[in-house]
Amino acid sequence: METIKFDQHIDAKGLACPMPIVRTKKAMNELEPGKVLEVQATDKGSKADIQAWAKSAGHQYLGTIEDGDVLNHYLRKSSGEEQVEKKHPHVASNEELQAKLDSNEEIVVLDVRESAEYVFNHIPGAVSIPIGELENRLSVLNNDAEIYVVCRTGNRSDFAAQKLTEAGFKQVINVIPGMSEWTYETVSVNEK
Repeated sequence: METIKFDQHIDAKGLACPMPIVRTKKAMNELEPGKVLEVQATDKGSKADIQAWAKSAGHQYLGTIEDGDVLNHYLRKSSGEEQVEKKHPHVASNEELQAKLDSNEEIVVLDVRESAEYVFNHIPGAVSIPIGELENRLSVLNNDAEIYVVCRTGNRSDFAAQKLTEAGFKQVINVIPGMSEWTYETVSVNEK
């Protein structure tokens, strides 16, 4: 199984409702925007509770992995990224990217979300390089390739597209709106 990277961990094993949510809320308040939280719980109802709480609080519920009696929940703290102006001039819609994939053109799909987001839901064949690692990992990308950059909403991918262009990459396209509205085939750790 793939290791899921997270920025903070809380242990809510052995606690019944509402304590897993109480601990999650407290930890999320202290977490920086965009960071990933792992919550370990044994209360079977915690999956629905944490998923509903994340949605109502505006955070992103990434998924849950069961490991015996322990439920490992993953959440990403909201960052308000939907409000940020998009600046990269070359954009494509989700439909345009899917058309490229359907035609089997030689393109690179670069997913710049956090690795935990990628593990729970990504486009088949996408290369995962979290935005924070991009500058140090440019060498894994072909400078001349046509690169479609995706994230959750188009904000991180916009920033990544700008960075790639500044670094000399010639064909960089930001995909908007990205994974938040991707309705085509995906791969998930839960499907393996």
